[in-house]
Amino acid sequence: MSAGPAPVDASPVDREVLLARAYLSRVAEPPAAALAAWVAEVGPVTAARRVRAGATDGPGALPPAVARETAARRDTDRAEADLTLLRARGGRLIVPEDPEWPAVALAGLGLVAGPDGGGGMEGAPAREGPAEPLALWARGPGRLDDAPRGRVALVGARAASEYGLWVARDWAADLADRGRTVVSGAALGIDGAAHRGALAVGGATVAVLACGIDRAYPPTHATLLDHIAHRGLVVTEYPPGSTPARHRFLVRNRLIAALTAGTVVVEAAARSGAMRTALVAGGLGRAVMVVPGPVTSALSLGCHELARRPEVSVVGRVAHVLEEVSPVGEDIATPPGTPTRPTDGLDPDALRVHEALSLHAARTAVRLAHEAGVDPRDLTTHLSELEARGLAESDGGRWRRRPG
Repeated sequence: MSAGPAPVDASPVDREVLLARAYLSRVAEPPAAALAAWVAEVGPVTAARRVRAGATDGPGALPPAVARETAARRDTDRAEADLTLLRARGGRLIVPEDPEWPAVALAGLGLVAGPDGGGGMEGAPAREGPAEPLALWARGPGRLDDAPRGRVALVGARAASEYGLWVARDWAADLADRGRTVVSGAALGIDGAAHRGALAVGGATVAVLACGIDRAYPPTHATLLDHIAHRGLVVTEYPPGSTPARHRFLVRNRLIAALTAGTVVVEAAARSGAMRTALVAGGLGRAVMVVPGPVTSALSLGCHELARRPEVSVVGRVAHVLEEVSPVGEDIATPPGTPTRPTDGLDPDALRVHEALSLHAARTAVRLAHEAGVDPRDLTTHLSELEARGLAESDGGRWRRRPG
């Protein structure tokens, strides 16, 4: 993830556009499908002016769906104050008119995430309608204009097990050490462990919030979010002052899926936000991966259910993750090395002779041939090979297995 953010005052985007986008991001609850589509059609400045006017009939009337989405908040215009607050925190507003806008990552998002944030995998039908954010409030040196390939999401349960926390920390550190940006939601449990793992090796990480950029949620992660903002990026589609709410977490999860090349579900209950993230990722055609866990753990039930889908991959190490999120033919995961044994390479008869040897009592050649079921005429050859390998030793004409 490259560096070099542009503060609000240094944005390459016209300030009138920034003010319009800041206003529009507050007047409708994300994902505002109708408003987003209309803004794309008429432009943010015109859209903001007409929403403020609130006309429901005549030449400047709002489309009915836009009027419904903005009815409760169109009189709330805090754009100037919001941008001032953002500037004071060293942040910036990323908008579609900005070169930093992650257009590649967000392309197609509206086809898999409708008003309820539903996904597009089997069992979760796609809903049409633009669901891209109207703007992204951000702070930190990281940028989003890179292709999603360089980013991997690690998500999972808040009440995570020690196993899940270890996987999240260790894998995030390994991914970050290999140049990947770790994306998660800054929640307790798996999310926090993933961010900390990336930061521990000096890597990049992105926290996608379900509240305003000026809020730390959970409060115990205030310091963690500051560290992320110092080294990576904290980003949200919700304007300053927005409080966390259950539906906002579900809506936020679609951005985690969209901004990454693949989503790894470390631990998840059968019904959870992590599962929703995976469904949206699958609908976007991104890699969906699950970490297997104990079949007795409710925290792995969601992972195991996802693993039954043909489009989902089970991953057991970081090499598997890299193979899934890389172009075909790159970062192929090689099988782990097979442990070697001293008896590797012995022919079947010599192996049976070795198994007939005892560590404690030396045995005669006649007995060894009988127990191993080999031709006595070949026994000397087998014993000589075992002795040369350090697997057998002679004791007064008898033979025993050599210790160690």
